[in-house]
Formats: sequence, structure tokens, C-alpha cells
Amino acid sequence: MKKVLLSVMMAASMFSLAACGGGSSTAKKEETKLVVGASNVPHAEILEKAKPILAKEGVDLEIQTFQDYVLPNKALAQKQIDANYFQHIPYLESQMKSEGYKFEVAGKIHIEPIGIYSKKYKSLKDLPDGATVVMSNSVADHGRALQLLQAQGLVKIKDGVDPVKATVKDIENPHNLKFKTDVEAALLPKAYENKEGDVVLINTNYAIDAGLNPMKDSIAREGDKSPYVNVVAVRQGDKDKPAIKKLVEVLHSKEIQDFIKEKYKGAVVPVSE
Repeated sequence: MKKVLLSVMMAASMFSLAACGGGSSTAKKEETKLVVGASNVPHAEILEKAKPILAKEGVDLEIQTFQDYVLPNKALAQKQIDANYFQHIPYLESQMKSEGYKFEVAGKIHIEPIGIYSKKYKSLKDLPDGATVVMSNSVADHGRALQLLQAQGLVKIKDGVDPVKATVKDIENPHNLKFKTDVEAALLPKAYENKEGDVVLINTNYAIDAGLNPMKDSIAREGDKSPYVNVVAVRQGDKDKPAIKKLVEVLHSKEIQDFIKEKYKGAVVPVSE
């Protein structure tokens, strides 16, 4: 009788251990891995801050950093990553049109006001006629740069032209500015350091990455009402996936928005849509 009772107790114990082991395995399966491609600054820094918060929500965030504006969308299209966070809406739309990508916006996160930098002049008022303006070779950024120059009274985008799609051919140029538009966006800070032009328009993420302070080093910059909102982009049909929704929720949280405000001092402006 004792032997039978002992056998029953051992079996029950083994069943209990097996059940516990099964519960542990299930818990691991419930944790979702999410791979997001991002620019080093500020996107990857913001994601690093969000990572432990997401971990508590059962999302294991892996961040892959990129140095250019081309590879993150290719990686997303090829399913090497689950989402990317590096680009503003006009650039995303231009890439979808030119490359045929089937993407959608999962969430609007922040604005990076583009700035005008100069090693030669402390004010745009000192800029002479015929000055050279250096801009990114990304056509999607030209309309944005020209809108900033227009706001500063240097050029005027012709009537009837969509400002977002404007190019240097679509402006009235009373100061006979010369435009250099063959520099990769990531190399604009180097063009500024090398004095390749009289003024250089630099995207905030590349400015910060190069050690520039957009609030102090730029001589002019966009206002915080810029339509060029940086977004989390995903493949069509993925924006409602639980892990993606949690990512966007965390990036919109007060903790992350306060982090952005405190760390970047106005060079990066969070949005809560």
C-alpha cells in the first residue's frame, strides 16, 4: 500500500513539474520580438528609452540602426525588420511612389525642425546675392528646404506649385542663389565643416549625430508646426498588430514625450497623434 501511495505521489509531483515547465514555455512564447530599423539619432535613442517599458508589456524590442535613408525601407520591404522609424511623411510617400513599396503609417511620433547652418555668416541678413546654398540630394527634402528659405524671405515658390513637391526650378530667385543639391543627407554636416557652401540645410538627426546643437548652432530653422512629421512605418496590414500598437502607445506616452523634450531641448518636438 505504501509503495502504491509513493508511486502516486511521485507521479503527481512529476505532473506538477511538467505543468510548471509548460507554463514557463508558454510565457516565453507570449513575449513578442519586434525588430525596428532606425537612424542613430534621435530615433534609436528614443527607442532605447522605450525598450524597457515595452519589455514590461511583453515586447522584446530589437533596434537596428542605419546611416542612410534608403536601406531602412528596403529592409522593411524585404521583411528583415518589422517596422522602421527614421523618415517623415513626404519622404515615405515619395519612396512608396518611386519604389512601389506597400507601406502605411502606424503612428506619428515627432518633428525634427530642419536648420540652416553657416561657417561664414552669423545671420541670413548678411548672406550676399549669389550665395551658394547646399541641400540634400533627396528630392523629397527640396520642397521642405525651399519652404524654409521662403519663410526667411530668400526665395518664393511660384504660385500654383505644391510646396511639398517644389524644386529649385519652381522658385522665384531674386537673390540669384546658387543651389548645390548633390550631397547625401548624412554628409551635410561634413559639407558644413568643410565650408562647401555659404549656408547648408541640415536635417536635425544628422546635425545632432555630428555634435551640432540645432538650437544654438543654426542661424535659422523651421517652426514647430512643420508638416514633416517623423513616423513609425510598417508594411500594409501590420499597423494593427498588437506589438506595433504597443510600440506607438509607448512612444506617445508621457514618459517618452518628456524624455524627448528634456534631452533635445526643442531640436526634436514630440507629437501625440
